[in-house]
Amino acid sequence: QVQLVESGGGLVQAGGSLRLSCAASGRTFSRYVMGWFRQAPGKEREFVAVISWSGRSTSYADSVKGRFTISRDNAKNTVYLQMNSLKPEDTAVYYCAADGNVRVVLPTKPREYEYWGQGTQVTVSS
Repeated sequence: QVQLVESGGGLVQAGGSLRLSCAASGRTFSRYVMGWFRQAPGKEREFVAVISWSGRSTSYADSVKGRFTISRDNAKNTVYLQMNSLKPEDTAVYYCAADGNVRVVLPTKPREYEYWGQGTQVTVSS
């Protein structure tokens, strides 16, 4: 069982930056692939970024590539999402998720993840 708690959301102007954090409970955090997703009102939850157990492999949605960076600190049981050059279309509730399954490729679909946080709101004003 893994419990996830996101923090760091807020209101920011376009072009600004935010860093989201996701703190995980449990001693086996390093065994989980960690992902970030987001959901805007009236839209489906969409993939943002994912990071492997070790942190050596990452993958990003095309819409955030070059602007967002995912990282993790296994000693602190925390995964981060650094968001730069924010745009109004980045406005959404952001969720972190954990996947403990062994996969050939990093998971990018919500159904592939076992555990979810409660989400943190990010609002980007124009």
